[in-house]
Amino acid sequence: MRLLAIGAHPDDIEFGCGGTIIKYAREGHEPYMLVMTMGEEGHMGGDPRGGEQVRAADLMGVKEVFWGGFEDTRIPTSKEPIDKVEEVIEKVRPSLIFTHWPEDTHQDHRHIAEATSAATRYIKNVLYFEGPTTLNFSPSVFVDISATIEDKINALRAHSSQVMRTMVEDMSIVDLARSAATFRGIQGRVKLAEGFVPSRLFLDV
Repeated sequence: MRLLAIGAHPDDIEFGCGGTIIKYAREGHEPYMLVMTMGEEGHMGGDPRGGEQVRAADLMGVKEVFWGGFEDTRIPTSKEPIDKVEEVIEKVRPSLIFTHWPEDTHQDHRHIAEATSAATRYIKNVLYFEGPTTLNFSPSVFVDISATIEDKINALRAHSSQVMRTMVEDMSIVDLARSAATFRGIQGRVKLAEGFVPSRLFLDV
């Protein structure tokens, strides 16, 4: 099976569905990423964020990273992001797509959720993931990531320029990811989990 994860910035996908992507990759499936910006507004010196993203993707077993080419914090609400998502869908032909939940305090996340919703109108399986700035997220689909949490954390740490940029006092992105995994695990009745809200989800029985 081919999977496509779509995020606005480097590290969005790792936080939202990194453990799930790693789990699928280990089981022989083919994950791909579409990252719509280079995250240049959050660049703090050192390696560009694109390099961090490529290293993280390698750790996760991602087959290829596609870039959207949009400007960080300025992804438009227009046809262009929809066209980019459709272009990558045509190349990858995924069976399952992950992307941002539409309710979010970051405008780029909201706009990518809207663009992906339009571009995936004929895709059977589309799941929304959460991030640190997500609002009103109540998942009904869970993936047990107890076996992949440390790999997810390593992928997040590959984004070294962002680890402490959470805007939460004395908490790193690693702290937030572990806390989210514990909370979603409790909801899903496992130790650690990632939660998703389905736009559509078909079960093959």
